[in-house]
Amino acid sequence: MDFEDVYKTYFDPVYRYMLRLSGSSDIAEDITCETFFKALKSINGFKGECGLLTWLCRIAENCYFSYMKKRGRTVSMEDVESGGLLKECGQSVESEVIDRDDARRIKSALHTLPDTYKEVFMWRVFAGMSFAEIGALFGKTANWACVTYHRARKMTAERMEGIK
Repeated sequence: MDFEDVYKTYFDPVYRYMLRLSGSSDIAEDITCETFFKALKSINGFKGECGLLTWLCRIAENCYFSYMKKRGRTVSMEDVESGGLLKECGQSVESEVIDRDDARRIKSALHTLPDTYKEVFMWRVFAGMSFAEIGALFGKTANWACVTYHRARKMTAERMEGIK
């Protein structure tokens, strides 16, 4: 397996996934680079039990969660000053807090979904993948991915009602 081809093929989808997850192009770039560095070191251990993109995104998720753990999951003044909290479009701090609360509730609801629904939802929302791409990841059709996504969305919305 030529790692340069892997990098060229999968860098953009992994980066987009991290950008959606982190909300920061700098963090997404750092995490994506770290992901490919770790993947390069362990590519011989890839057994093909899942798709290569799935494997890379799992590494990226682990890198991101490690980053967040080291960071203490807090918002720094640097984030506030750089516009992380105060959106240029004029969104208020109160709106941002509500958005973050919604994000927390969505995340909690997602973790209660069966893995397939959770993964399809995350690929669509956080990685911005098409239904055809998601279907291909699972060896299924685009229609299957679309139906699964909409079911996951419905289950998430229903479960969010119970999370305060």
